[in-house]
Amino acid sequence: MNSATKNLENDHVHILRLIDVMERATNAETPDVDHLEVMVDLIKTFADGFHHAKEETLLFPLLVEKGFSIDQGPVGVMLKEHVQGRNYVKGMADNINLYKTGDKKALPLIYQNMNGYIELLRNHINKENNILFKMADRVLTENDHQTLLQQYGEIDIHNICGGDLTKCLSKIETLAKAYDI
Repeated sequence: MNSATKNLENDHVHILRLIDVMERATNAETPDVDHLEVMVDLIKTFADGFHHAKEETLLFPLLVEKGFSIDQGPVGVMLKEHVQGRNYVKGMADNINLYKTGDKKALPLIYQNMNGYIELLRNHINKENNILFKMADRVLTENDHQTLLQQYGEIDIHNICGGDLTKCLSKIETLAKAYDI
């Protein structure tokens, strides 16, 4: 059965690939700023704007209806980590802009935020795949999964990679090749 949680796990494969690229990029003494900006854009659009939208607006509210706490437990933790991730992304974007204006002191801050995001997301995805989604599968019916999958398809992607999700995935693969991943 194609399930709502498997759909999210599939997104995780692409997000983890992007994270591997980010990790490799943090080793550069002189970064490719265009690549860094694409990475931040992909996080904002694909990881947050698309993937987290599916979780935060569809899956998590349904799990709360089924008895999960929104303030604590796995759903509460995931929501807090989404906010923490957004803070790292803001730190990356702000410091990339400073670096572009010639502020060389911004580079370690870019990498610090990237490394924080990398560590957070790897742990976050592990918790979702191995704890939250397994718990969700125990309470969601087949009808719930099918409804969620239909709703996932209705997530507004007009502002994400030019309205074409395959463009996001192609950008991730282009970056992966550039960093020999």
